[in-house]
Amino acid sequence: MDAFRTVVVLGIVSLASLATAQTSTERIRGDVLRLDANILQVKTRAGEALTVKLADNFAVSAIVRRNLAAVVPGAFVGTATMSNPDGTLRALEVLVFPEAARGSGEGHYPWDLQPGSMMTNATVSDVVAVDAARRMTLRYKDGEKVVVVPPDAPIVSFEPGDRAMLVPGAHVILGAARQPDGTLTASRISVGKDGLVPPM
Repeated sequence: MDAFRTVVVLGIVSLASLATAQTSTERIRGDVLRLDANILQVKTRAGEALTVKLADNFAVSAIVRRNLAAVVPGAFVGTATMSNPDGTLRALEVLVFPEAARGSGEGHYPWDLQPGSMMTNATVSDVVAVDAARRMTLRYKDGEKVVVVPPDAPIVSFEPGDRAMLVPGAHVILGAARQPDGTLTASRISVGKDGLVPPM
């Protein structure tokens, strides 16, 4: 696997694995306060200041903007959703996985983006225009879901990143392991490119 694929897949796997991780792993969303050597300080969206010790060889993935044209039959996507009254799902965001990461975190399971939100990682089998929105049918190993993607739902993907992106104010998402002594550690981090707030 080349460097591009390695970095991207590591970033994706770190996010996907959080869905089934043990309770000692925490998903952190927030803004970088500072990076001093391998000590990252983050202010969470809830306003809490956290310190995370990063591994010596920690990986950085960039989260980049895409548009609905990237959501096509055959694409493997991850989408955080809320339920609609008619039983369909409304997308809060759509992550289009690079081909190297096809199958990451496949399935339908609870997610913590909003109370009651779910995550579906699956292959797009159909996309239909519905007024200004799109309705996509997602198939995964254990089932199928219909998701309506409103025009304002962010569409993103991954690219390789580097530690130079971790400047004060950069928007990040990461999975951190809570150690027995209460400290947090992480080996991978994803950062929004060009000021993007990671929507997942």
